Amino acid sequence: MTIKPVTDARTLQDWMRLPWTIYRNDPNWIPHLKQDVEKVFDPARNKLLKEGAVQRWVLYDAGEQPIGRIAAFVNPKTAYTEKQPTGGCGFFECINDQRAADLLFDAARDWLMAKGMQAMDGPINLGDRNMFWGLLIENFVDPPLYGTNYNPAYYKDLFERYGFQIWFNQLFFKRSARIPVQPIFHRKYDSLIRDPDILIHDARGRTVEQIAHDFCTVYNDAWVDHENHRPMEMATALKVVKAMKPVMDRRLVIFVRHKDRPIAMYISLPELNEIFRHVNGDLNWLGKLKFLWHKWRGTVKNMTGIVFGVAKAFQGKGIEGAMIVYAEKNIVNKGLYEDTVLTWIGDFNPRMIRVCQNLDAVNYRTLATYRYLFDRSLPFERHPIIEKK
Repeated sequence: MTIKPVTDARTLQDWMRLPWTIYRNDPNWIPHLKQDVEKVFDPARNKLLKEGAVQRWVLYDAGEQPIGRIAAFVNPKTAYTEKQPTGGCGFFECINDQRAADLLFDAARDWLMAKGMQAMDGPINLGDRNMFWGLLIENFVDPPLYGTNYNPAYYKDLFERYGFQIWFNQLFFKRSARIPVQPIFHRKYDSLIRDPDILIHDARGRTVEQIAHDFCTVYNDAWVDHENHRPMEMATALKVVKAMKPVMDRRLVIFVRHKDRPIAMYISLPELNEIFRHVNGDLNWLGKLKFLWHKWRGTVKNMTGIVFGVAKAFQGKGIEGAMIVYAEKNIVNKGLYEDTVLTWIGDFNPRMIRVCQNLDAVNYRTLATYRYLFDRSLPFERHPIIEKK
C-alpha cells in the first residue's frame, strides 16, 4: 500500500470519488454534495484557512487503486482551547483493513505533530459542528440527514483499535408528529400567549436581516454557559441565514419574543437529503434542475431541527414546550410535514437532553467524536459536562 498527499488532479479526483467505491452496495448511503466538500478546502470560501492549515491523503493498493482517504487540519479558532493543542482529522473513508486505516491515521498524526499539535479529534470538519462531524456508531438503517456523516459499522473498530477514545457522543433525537404534545405544554402555551409581553411567531414577512438579528440575539443569550463559547457576530448570523434562504421554509423558523426582544428560537429546515438522494452528490445544472423539481413536487416529508435554544434567563419556564405546541398547531396539524429530527446534542449537555426527553423525542441515532492523544501515557478525559449555572 502507498499513501500519497493530494497534490494534483489525479489524486484530487481519487480523493473525491473514493466514497462511491466504499458505499457502492449500501442502499442507505447518500453522498455529500461535491460543492459542500470542496468549500471546506477552498481558501476563498473557508476563512479558517487564512490562519489554519489542511492536508489530504489518498491510500492506494498494490494495483494503484484508491482504497482509503483522510484529511487533517488545524483550526486556528479551536486548536489552543484544550488542555493540549488539538488538531483534527476527517473525511475518513477506508476499506475494512486495520493496516490501511493505521497508515491514514499515522499520516494525519505525523502532519499534526509537525504543526505543534498534541492530539487530534475525529472525524470532524474544518468548520462548524453541524456539517461532516462525528462517526456513526448506532443505527445504520436510517438514511443520513443532510450534512451528517454516515459510515460502515466497521469504522468504529478501525478508530478504536488505533487508539481513539470517545470524547463525546452526539445524540440525534426524533419526534413523531403522530405523538400529541403533552397537556402540560398546551397549558403553558395557553398561558404564554395570554401574556401581553410574549409573542410567538414564524419568519413569514420578516427580512433576512431581521431573521439574522433574532438568530444572533438568541444564540448569544442561550449558549453563554457553553465551554469556549464566543459571541456570534451579526455578520456571521447574516451569512448563516443567507445560506439557508434558498431552502428555507419560513413557516419552520419560529421565534419567541419578550417585550420585542427575541428570547427563544426553534429553526427547522426541510430534510434536504430527501431531495439530494436524487442528485448523486453533485449540484451541477442537472442536479439543480432535479432539486427544483423535487422541491416543487413536495418530495420532502420530514423536517430537521437545526437550532433549538432559549435565552438563559428564560430557561426552565416552559418556553421550549410552547414552541413545540406552536409547531404542532401551525405545521403538524396542517399536514405540512411529518417527523422532526433535532440536530445532535452532545451527551455533555444533560439539560438539553432532558428537554428533548420531556418533549417525547427519542434518541434514535448516535454518532461519536473521538480524540487521540499523541502522548499515549497521558490519562484520557471525556468532554466536561455542562453544568447549569
